[in-house]
Amino acid sequence: MSCRVRFAPSPTGPLHIGGLRTALYNYLFAKKNKGSFILRIEDTDQNRYIKESEEYINESLNWAGINPDESPIKKGEFGPYRQSERKSIYNNYVLKLIENNKAYYAFDSDEELNNLRFEYEKKGKTFKYDYSNRKSLKNSLTLTKEETEKLKKQNSFVIRLKIIPNQIISVEDKIRGNINVNSNLLDDKVLIKSDGMPTYHFANVVDDHLMKISTVIRGEEWLPSLPFHKLLYKSFKWKTPDFMHLPLILKPSGKGKLSKRDSEKMGIPIFPLSWKENVGFKEIGFLPNSIINYLALLGWNDDTEKEIYSLKELETAFDFKKIQKSGAKFDYDKAKWINHNHLKNLSDKSLLSLSKKSLKYLNSSYKKTEVLKIISLVKERLNLIPDLKKETLFFYNDPDYSLLNEKFSKNKDSIKVLNDFKTVFSSINNIDDAKNQIINYGNENNLKLGYLMQLLRISIVGELSGPDLFSIIKIIGKSVTLKRIDNLMSKLKN
Repeated sequence: MSCRVRFAPSPTGPLHIGGLRTALYNYLFAKKNKGSFILRIEDTDQNRYIKESEEYINESLNWAGINPDESPIKKGEFGPYRQSERKSIYNNYVLKLIENNKAYYAFDSDEELNNLRFEYEKKGKTFKYDYSNRKSLKNSLTLTKEETEKLKKQNSFVIRLKIIPNQIISVEDKIRGNINVNSNLLDDKVLIKSDGMPTYHFANVVDDHLMKISTVIRGEEWLPSLPFHKLLYKSFKWKTPDFMHLPLILKPSGKGKLSKRDSEKMGIPIFPLSWKENVGFKEIGFLPNSIINYLALLGWNDDTEKEIYSLKELETAFDFKKIQKSGAKFDYDKAKWINHNHLKNLSDKSLLSLSKKSLKYLNSSYKKTEVLKIISLVKERLNLIPDLKKETLFFYNDPDYSLLNEKFSKNKDSIKVLNDFKTVFSSINNIDDAKNQIINYGNENNLKLGYLMQLLRISIVGELSGPDLFSIIKIIGKSVTLKRIDNLMSKLKN
C-alpha cells in the first residue's frame, strides 16, 4: 500500500503552531516514504466555521513551504476535500451500519438527556448513553419500525454507534505501543448529528478509508478516541491504518499545553501568521525555514548534536521511530537562536530583499554594494529580521550618546584623546592605517588599547558593542567619522 497521510484541521480559528507541527510531521513522513501529503478540511461544525480560517490554513502551509499534494485547491482523485461537501457519502455509509445492526437512531431530546445527567449526578454517577441504559431510552432499538419511521419524519434525531459490551479493543500506536480498552468504558457515540452533519469521529474514519490514508498522524489529544475509531473500522470490516499520536507542545513554564492565553501573558507568538490582533511568527521576523526547523525538534531528534536543518535535510533525516512520547516545552529563546542561525546563513542579497522597506533610509544614503557590505557586517548579530534595522541605524543617524558610560564622561583624558583621534583621521588617506596609528598613540601615551577602542566606538556607534569598528568607519567615511568625534567631544564638554 502506498504511503498516504493527511492533515485535517477544523477551520474554526487560526492555525496554532501545534497544528503546524502536525502538518509538518505528516509532510516529512510522506516525503521520507515517497508518499502523498493530503490537506482535508474538517468543517462539519458549521456553527463554528470561519471562512477566513480555511484561507489562513492554506496561507500558513504555503508560507512554511509544506504544500499538500492534494487539497481543496489542488484537487486529486479522492475529493471532495472539504467534509461539508461529502455529506451524501457519510449518509450512505451510516445507512450500511444501521442495516447491519451496528448503529441506531436515537430520538432523545437535549432536555431529556440533560435531565438524565442531572439525576445521575445526584447519585454521584456519570451518565453515559450505552449498553446499560439504551434499552430504556427513546431509540430505534426500543421502538417498532413504524414508530421509528414516524419519529424520523417528525423529530430531529441522531445516529449512534451500537457498541457491544465486554469486548477488549486492542489497537497499536506506533509511538506509544499497544493500547487495550474494555468496550464497557465507551459510550454509544453519535455518528450523525441532529443537523445531518457527521461527527468528527465518523467523518474522519470514513474519509481516511476512502482516501486510502495509510498512516494517521495527529495530536495526542485524539488518543482517547482511538478505541472508538478502531471499533468503527471493525464495524465496516475495513483495514485499520497505522496510528501515531504526537506529544503535546507544552507551555514554557508550569504544566499544560501551550495556549493562546500563554501567548498573551508571555508576549510570545503561537500562530504562524498574524490573526486579527495576534501577531504571527512571520510578522515578528522569523524565517519559515527556522520555524519549520524549530517545530521539527519539538518532539523529535535524530540522535545527533545537529540542530540546524533545512527543510530538505529534514525530509531525509526524519524518522518516526525517534518521535518522543513526552511533551516538549516551547522555548522562545531557542526558537530565536535557530532563527539567528538561519538568518546568518542567508546571502546578503536575500536579507536585503527581505528588508527593503525597512532599509529605505540606507538605500537613500548608500550604494547597493555598500548596503550589502553593511548587511554582511551586522547579520551575525540578528535574531529576527527587524533587528536588521536596529543594528544598522547608526550608519544613517548620528548617535545620541544616551548610553555614555561614566568611564568616559568622567575621564579627563577623554576630550584630549578624541581631539587626537581627529588629528589621526584628518591626516590619513587610508582607513587601514588608522588602527596602527591609534595603537602607537596608546603606547606613546601609556593608554590602554581597550579604552581607546571603546571611546572611538562610542563616538562612532553610540554603544560599546557592534561589528568591526574600522569596517564601519570605512563605510561611513572620513567626514562622518570626524563629525561624530566632534559630537562626542561636545557632549563630554557639556
